[in-house]
Amino acid sequence: MEFIKGMDISVQREIEQLGAKYYNGGEEGDAFQILGDYEVNQIRLRLWNHPYDANNKPYGGGTNDLPTTIKLAQRAAKQGMGYLLDFHYSDFWADPKVQIKPKAWQNLSGEALKEAVYQYTYDTLTELARYGVPPSMVQIGNEITNGLLCPEGQLENVEYMIELLEAGIQAVKDHNPEIRTVIHLDWGGDNALYRRWFDAAATAKLDFDIIGLSYYPFWHGTLEQLLHNMNDISSRYDKDVLIAETAFPFTTDRIHNEPMIFTEEQAGTVPYSIDSEGQRQFLLDLMNVIRSVENGRGIGFFYWEPTWISIPEASWATEAGRRYLQSTGKASNVWANLALFDYEGRALPALQAIKEF
Repeated sequence: MEFIKGMDISVQREIEQLGAKYYNGGEEGDAFQILGDYEVNQIRLRLWNHPYDANNKPYGGGTNDLPTTIKLAQRAAKQGMGYLLDFHYSDFWADPKVQIKPKAWQNLSGEALKEAVYQYTYDTLTELARYGVPPSMVQIGNEITNGLLCPEGQLENVEYMIELLEAGIQAVKDHNPEIRTVIHLDWGGDNALYRRWFDAAATAKLDFDIIGLSYYPFWHGTLEQLLHNMNDISSRYDKDVLIAETAFPFTTDRIHNEPMIFTEEQAGTVPYSIDSEGQRQFLLDLMNVIRSVENGRGIGFFYWEPTWISIPEASWATEAGRRYLQSTGKASNVWANLALFDYEGRALPALQAIKEF
C-alpha cells in the first residue's frame, strides 16, 4: 500500500470564494495542483449533515455539506488523489467536547437513530458513487474519544455507542466492502486511553479496519509516546494505524490581530523552533515515526487544513454557526499559522520535505 501523504483541505471551496490565492515558486496556482506537485496523494474531507440555520444561513468553517464534498472530491480526482470521507454525524464541528446530533435527528433514539446512521451513510456513499467519486476510506465519526451523537451515543453508554458505530460500518460494507473504515480518537500519545477505548471495542467485536489518531505535538505528548502507542495498538488489535490529523506552526506572529490556536506561550511545549524550518523538521520526524511502526502497520498521515491561510473572513464559524454552538468566542481565523502556506499563500518548505520522503 502506498504511504499516505494526505491533507485535510475541507475548507478549500469556502476559502477560495473568500479570495484565497496560492503560490509555488512565485507562480500562482490551483491549491490541489500545487499539493499534487508535492506528491500529496490523498485528501480528507469532513462531512456535515446540514450546516445551515433555519434561514439557510451557512455555519462556515467550510460549510461542508454533501454538494461541497462532491466538488472537492472531483477536484482531488483530477489530480489522481484518493480521499478519506470523514462523517461527523453532526451539522457542525464534532470533536471530544462537542458531539451534537444533527437537527433532523434530534428526536431520534434507539433503533430509529441507528437506522438514521445506516441510511444516511449508505445514501451518501451511493450519491458519491453516482458522481464518480467514491472514497477510498470512510471515517465513522470524528474524534469520538467520548462518543458520538450525544447524549445517546456518549462513551458512558458504551454498548449503544458501539451499536451506532456498527450501523455506520455496516452501511459502508453493504455499499462497497472494498472501502476501508476508520475509527478516530484524539490524544495520539495516550496509550492508556487507547487501550481503554479499543479494549471495549474489541470485546464488542467492532469490525473496522484502521485506527486513526490525532497528534498535535503541542497537545498530545511526544513523538516517542506516539510511536509507543502506535506499536502497541497496531499489534494488540491487529489494525493499521493512521495519523488522521496533525499540524505544526511556522510562526507565532499574528496577522489582522486575530487570536490563534497556537501562540507564543506554547512554543516551549515542543522541541522544535517555531518557524518554517521547525515545521519542516517536525513533519520529517513524524513521517519517519509512522514509517517505523512495527510490521509496516503505520500507513501514513493527513495534515489538517494546510491551506487555511490568513483570510480574515475564513473563520471557524459564521454568526449562524456560533449561535448554533452557543459559542461566546470570537468567530475568527485561528489556524493560519499552522498552514503549509504562509500568510501570503506561498508554499512552505515542509511541502518539499513531504515530496522528498
